[in-house]
Amino acid sequence: MSDTPFGFSNRDDDERKRDEDAARGRAENPSASNPFGFAIGGSGVGGFDPAQLGQMLTSIGQMLSGMGGVGGPGMPSGPVNYDVAKRLARQQLGASVNPISQGQAKAVADASHLAELWLDAATTLPAGATRTVAWTGNDWIEETLPTWKRLCDPVAQQISSMWTASMPEEAKEYAAPMLGMLGQMGGLAFGSQLGQALGQLAKEVLTSTDIGLPLGPSGTAALLPTAISEFSAGLERPESEILVFLAAREAAHQRLFAHVPWLRQQVLGTVEEYSRGIKMDFSSLEAAAQNIDPAALADPARLEEILAQGSFEPQTTPEQKAALERLETLLALIEGWVEVVVTEAIGDRLPGAEALSETLRRRRATGGPAEQTFATLVGLELRPRKLREAAALWRRLTTDARMEQRDGVWAHPDLLPDSTDLDSPAGFIDRVMGGGATAFDDPLAQLAETEARERAEREQGRKQAGEGSDSPKDQS
Repeated sequence: MSDTPFGFSNRDDDERKRDEDAARGRAENPSASNPFGFAIGGSGVGGFDPAQLGQMLTSIGQMLSGMGGVGGPGMPSGPVNYDVAKRLARQQLGASVNPISQGQAKAVADASHLAELWLDAATTLPAGATRTVAWTGNDWIEETLPTWKRLCDPVAQQISSMWTASMPEEAKEYAAPMLGMLGQMGGLAFGSQLGQALGQLAKEVLTSTDIGLPLGPSGTAALLPTAISEFSAGLERPESEILVFLAAREAAHQRLFAHVPWLRQQVLGTVEEYSRGIKMDFSSLEAAAQNIDPAALADPARLEEILAQGSFEPQTTPEQKAALERLETLLALIEGWVEVVVTEAIGDRLPGAEALSETLRRRRATGGPAEQTFATLVGLELRPRKLREAAALWRRLTTDARMEQRDGVWAHPDLLPDSTDLDSPAGFIDRVMGGGATAFDDPLAQLAETEARERAEREQGRKQAGEGSDSPKDQS
């Protein structure tokens, strides 16, 4: 993977040089400001030749109508063609996807029931799943696609704007039909990329929360028996033991997301916040599109080559970096809490639990399909970088404080440890165990107390400011 924090190369050092080269190129070659290759000096307004534009529209329309119905009536609206994404993802899985057998469904149900019984003694949070199901890879695609739409649309919106970003204003009126077609092409391209990524991911995910995000429907715990069987084949433990272990992890995630009402929105909202802030650099696409013969757009192979040359690169902002740090910390806290609670629940019941925990921890840390999918589609690496530190903090709270105090930290986002607390947890643990111990028994009371104190301080500040403003009059 890339050493850069978002999986993309950093072009900040070359940005000024690129802008200078672009300006010089436009001066030497007037068509450089004409990224779609329209003729200059024609009879159209602003030098654009409507006849040539008509040829381009005809070529693009023929190409779209030949793409399996894409571009015809009923073409899905929006920045991503999710019909294409779903179709390609299912094709990745192939036609050999076997339905869930009765034996697999019963094994998942039994493992989940046992895991829930063990978890009852390890956390104050009650069971969160209203149903437990066994999914195929196709089920995972179908059930998680609504969440993927929420996560991918912000980035796709940015990409779709590239068709008009560098187009002269006087050309947009003439090009309106073509821009609609190009928008469909952009949705098709992103949908194709998403479909390939989800198809690969559907082969490898083990549960609905395997990548740390609540991708499935609320209240639904899901395990994928076929993927779990393939995962178990490389380990020296019975598959039934691994199934119970994974069921416990899934159930612990469900308890957390169900009974910490703000958590699901906080996680997904932080990803959305990061994605909406991405600033795209389409200079490479613009350079590739200069002086293109409009007839070339009718050739799908040539068009694919152009789009490949125009791969986008995000220009990150301080706000995005802050959002990324919050997301990484939150994911680490979630995964660390799940690890500690599951370990305590299982105890010595599963001899291989510790080795399984380490295997899953390394699977996340080294970057599997989840990280690659997010680095490609959302522009960030989905990696809880401080998972070990977070697990150590929750473990110390469990040992040194009480289970009620540990779980009470989740009552409000303001009570959670931050990144610096993970690096040096002693102060945070002292606040929970020391003078703040009773407050963490009732964290909402602590929050109300903090807000009341802040209001009193603001009121005192206003009074002092008022007295200061009256003092000159008094002196007079």
